[in-house]
Amino acid sequence: MQLLVTSTRVPRRAGMLVGVLVLAAAAVQVWAQAPASDGEAAEYAESLSRAFRQAATKVLPTVVTIKTSANAREMRGRGGMPEGVNPFEGTPFEEFFGDQFDRSMVPRREGLGSGVIIDPEGVVLTNNHVVAGMDSVIVELSDGRELTASEIQMDPASDLAVLRIPDAGQLPAAVLGDSDQLQIGDWVLAVGSPFGLEKTVSAGIISAKGRSLQAAERAQFLQTDAAINPGNSGGPLVNLRGEVVGINTAIASGSGAYQGVGFAIPANLVKWISEQLVREGRVQRSYLGVKARALTPDIAEQFGGQVGQGALVQEVMPGSPADDAGLQFGDIITMLQQVPIRGPGELQQTVEKIAVGTAVTVTILRDGQPQEVTVTLGDLSATAAEEQVPGRAPQRAPAATEMEKAMGISVQDLTAQLADQLGYAERTSGVLVTAVDGSRPAAAGGIARGMLILKVRKTEVLTVEQFRKALESESLERGIPLLVATPNDQRLVVLKSSR
Repeated sequence: MQLLVTSTRVPRRAGMLVGVLVLAAAAVQVWAQAPASDGEAAEYAESLSRAFRQAATKVLPTVVTIKTSANAREMRGRGGMPEGVNPFEGTPFEEFFGDQFDRSMVPRREGLGSGVIIDPEGVVLTNNHVVAGMDSVIVELSDGRELTASEIQMDPASDLAVLRIPDAGQLPAAVLGDSDQLQIGDWVLAVGSPFGLEKTVSAGIISAKGRSLQAAERAQFLQTDAAINPGNSGGPLVNLRGEVVGINTAIASGSGAYQGVGFAIPANLVKWISEQLVREGRVQRSYLGVKARALTPDIAEQFGGQVGQGALVQEVMPGSPADDAGLQFGDIITMLQQVPIRGPGELQQTVEKIAVGTAVTVTILRDGQPQEVTVTLGDLSATAAEEQVPGRAPQRAPAATEMEKAMGISVQDLTAQLADQLGYAERTSGVLVTAVDGSRPAAAGGIARGMLILKVRKTEVLTVEQFRKALESESLERGIPLLVATPNDQRLVVLKSSR
């Protein structure tokens, strides 16, 4: 069964279909230091129950239900004309064609999500996907009042949004905790309105940290097994002190409902984003201008680094701050402002939170030797256009060489026609993989038919001739690093013969 990562906003109609939500109590098993008696065991379980109860009592008054709706809209056809509108209206031909152009509408949409009050003056935090594209956003408070939200500020990159509810008086507000202190195995509560069932609390643990999701590219998520279902989106994830340590956002599910894996945006990222949304109405992020990847054992061996200690630069964007500072493909970024960097996600989050225009010291390993480079960070919202590859006349490759046979690939120059067919519209040259032998290192390394090979180790290859020249000094026993591309992504792979 394929698992799908999905948001947890629910259509309001779905709430009417669910009469009962069964909450499963968490079972506590003490293996190493079991209580000496039944009385001690009961007291231990009761103390945990009290902790859950106190945390829920503290946060529940701050949790809100968010009811949204989008009005019916005309469907637009070509040229921007509403689909279903008779183009002959007002002419002698109107009566002949009127029945064929009944007005077509996108139906009215209604949704339901959760949120949490983070300021007594009426500032509410929720998910961007709960409120995006909606014409009406109603916030239902814990005391039953329903108020219309105003000044909705959204950050799609993190899937966070901030709402204001005016004239609500002084409201109970949640405390945002320190998500960096969370450890895998810590107890947490998920609070919200799953399936429209308001004030629902479920318990679980932090099951992982630093997860990445395509739905929110600028966030590293907490993973939890606390039950999160449609309708929980935007609600808080709470520690046993009643502090908000995350905002529930998505689930991984094959059915669209809870299957034990949920995701929340960490509170420390929430603080940084919400403060900017409240103050500026937007989030300003800094950037280096590199695409980086984690150091696997093979990649670390090839570029002189250590697994878990740095991020490998696999692409430098032309005209970016990194390009201006001289960063190169194959550099391993190990520290930023003397702060250790353990991977690409940590690099991204560290850079983004530094003020735009700051000159930072980047410590790198280049060819195994440490160096320091000064980079003046740019504004991510003003990022330069994507790299353009200069065109050249394509040449079809002759028969595969012995090295290509050993690698298990066939290649040819990229033609304009193939670039258009395969979705490489921005590229007019490159080394196109036309076949892969499933028993050879290329297949084992993730190479697939239709990929482009951009570099061999640090050497750029725009033609098959350049590709073969670059391979002359390589061996599969030592490992061959290749930078490859698909129409939507680039990544570094290392091809190596099995030992």
